[in-house]
Amino acid sequence: MYLTKRNLSALKDFDNSEKVTLTTDNVEAVKHADILIFAIQPRHFEGILNDLKPHLTKAHVLISVITGFAIARIEAIVGEDNYVVRAMPNTAASVGQSMTCISTNKKGKEKIDLAMTIFNSLGGTSLEIPEEQLQAATVICASGIAFWMRLIRATTQGAVQLGFEAHEAHQLAMQTCFGAASLLKESGKHPEEEIDRVTTPSGCTIEGLNEMEHRGLSSSLIKGINASFEKINQIKNN
Repeated sequence: MYLTKRNLSALKDFDNSEKVTLTTDNVEAVKHADILIFAIQPRHFEGILNDLKPHLTKAHVLISVITGFAIARIEAIVGEDNYVVRAMPNTAASVGQSMTCISTNKKGKEKIDLAMTIFNSLGGTSLEIPEEQLQAATVICASGIAFWMRLIRATTQGAVQLGFEAHEAHQLAMQTCFGAASLLKESGKHPEEEIDRVTTPSGCTIEGLNEMEHRGLSSSLIKGINASFEKINQIKNN
C-alpha cells in the first residue's frame, strides 16, 4: 500500500510498517496501485486528478471520500469509462464502527463489491445509495457522530446533576447509548417498541420523555439535521 501526503511527518505512525510505502509523489503511488482512494480537501481534488490523468489506466478504481465533489465532475476530468466510486465513512472508522454510504458511476457498478469489502473492514456496515442521497447521508452519518456526542454529553451532565461523579456519569451515558443502539441492531425492532418496554403507566420514564418532547427534543434534532443539510448544499453549490 502507498500513502501520499505533502508533509510525510503526518504519516509517521506508518514509518515502521513493512506493507506501507510513504511518498510525496502521487504519480509514483498511482503507478504501483490498482485502487486509488482520495481523502483530501475538495479544493485540491481537481488539480490532483488533472495531474494524475495521464497515468491512469482503465483498470484503476478511483474511490473518493471527498464531500461535495460529484461523480460527474470526476468523470469530466478522467472520463466516463473509468471505475468511479464515492464513499462517505465517518470518524467511527478509527474504532471499526463506521457507517459508510457508497455510490458509483455506471462503470463503477462493476466494482461495488470491492468497495463494500474495503469499507466493511472499517465498520462492517456499508450501504449502496443513489449519489443524490450522499449529501443527506453525510449529515446523518458523518455529522451525526457529533449530534450523538452532544446527546451523550447532555446525558452525562444530567447524571452529574443527579449526584454521580463525572467519570461515572460519562460511563453510564456512554454504555447506555451503546446498549440502546445494540438493542435495535440485534432485535430489528422499531425504537418505539423498545421505549414501550421501558415505560410504565405514570412512571418516571414517560414523565421524562414527555418533558423532553415538551421542550422540543425531537423537533430540535430534526431541525438541526435539516439545517446541516441546507448548509452542506450551500457548500456544494459554491
